[in-house]
Amino acid sequence: MSTLAVSAPRARFRDLLAAEWIKFWSLRSTPFVLVLGAAVVVLAAVKNATYTYDHFDPGPTDGNSQAALDSAFSAVGADTVMLVAGGLGAFVVVSEYASGLIRASLAAVPDRRALLLAKVAVLTGVMLGWGAAVSGTAFGVAQAIVGGRGLGLPITDAGAFRFVAAAALFAPVCALVGLCLGVLIRHTAASVVSTILVLFFVPSLFTDTYHWSADVAHALPFTAWRRLAQVDLTHQRVSPYPATVASGWITFAAWSVAAVVIATLTIRRRDH
Repeated sequence: MSTLAVSAPRARFRDLLAAEWIKFWSLRSTPFVLVLGAAVVVLAAVKNATYTYDHFDPGPTDGNSQAALDSAFSAVGADTVMLVAGGLGAFVVVSEYASGLIRASLAAVPDRRALLLAKVAVLTGVMLGWGAAVSGTAFGVAQAIVGGRGLGLPITDAGAFRFVAAAALFAPVCALVGLCLGVLIRHTAASVVSTILVLFFVPSLFTDTYHWSADVAHALPFTAWRRLAQVDLTHQRVSPYPATVASGWITFAAWSVAAVVIATLTIRRRDH
């Protein structure tokens, strides 16, 4: 009497998404970091907006819209988003390597590409939602405060919408950079530190003094966000090699795609 070997059904992608969703929220630090990061961004918006309300002298039109927007999401907010999103992006990967869970995951799902893409989808979705909620809340709070000085802008304003969208999308871009470095390095401290170095400190090495240096700076996520956040250039310093709004969106897309491609190629070729 012969027995028939029954092969296990191949995991569907939605099952991988569900598994990655559970793993993402099972990290005890995840909700705490997201809530703390959101609180810092919103409190910074309150502080900036209050200062603008007390000290800004609105002119007829020049500079009013930029002052209102900068109150909502300044460099402090962007730095917080980089730290939270980039750190979580790296940690969701290296936590599996540190615990050894990656071996069980790859044994259950031999298709490493599908496993990583599910992780990318969950990370991107969560960070996009978080970025939209945080930037939208900061914008609303700030506009409510500075509105008393006649500076408030509605979200339907073209410049305001671009400002908030850029802030929201900045979170998943930074998270994917962190994930990529986590796959490459596979060490918790080294991955997080490398993410901070790439997102925070590399942009400070390049200025617009020379054409090549300006080109490199424009191709970095933080610099791209700053350009997208500039909706009123009336009082901005004129750069000899200015970036465009289109180049800012392209930079966001290029870093996201490159991070996913590099991580996918790396995880397929390495032994675990």
